[in-house]
Amino acid sequence: MDIVYRDMVTGAHQEIALQQIMAHLDSIRKDMVILEKSEFANLRSENAKMKTELEQIKNRLLEESKKIRADAKLDINFERNRVIDIFTEQEKKLMEITSEFHKKNAEIETSAIETTKKIDIEVASLKTLLESLKLQTIRYLAACIFSCLAIALGVYRLWK
Repeated sequence: MDIVYRDMVTGAHQEIALQQIMAHLDSIRKDMVILEKSEFANLRSENAKMKTELEQIKNRLLEESKKIRADAKLDINFERNRVIDIFTEQEKKLMEITSEFHKKNAEIETSAIETTKKIDIEVASLKTLLESLKLQTIRYLAACIFSCLAIALGVYRLWK
């Protein structure tokens, strides 16, 4: 009985053990709450740090994006101005060549007109010369015919 009795606990001892266990549980609960709060505070501070880092990265990304856009716009404007300059230069060369072409074309037309006039004048003078030679030939022919007729009439009168 003593052995069984030793293993058994009285109600008062049970109450004391229960109170000790409850006190120990309360202290564990307090520790857990404190630990939860400190972990929550740590998580909150880490979250805040991450938010600030994220904002910094976002701002840096926006700045880089703006910088890249500005560089791209600058490059595009530079290329556009370069192309416009090249186009203007080509247009100027084209205008010079066109004016030179028109000038040479006008010179050629002028010389062609002058040559045509000279040819026309030469043809007209040759026609005039031909007509005058025809008239002279007709005069000589008429003179020859009249001379022959006069000689023939003279010979006819002498015979008669």
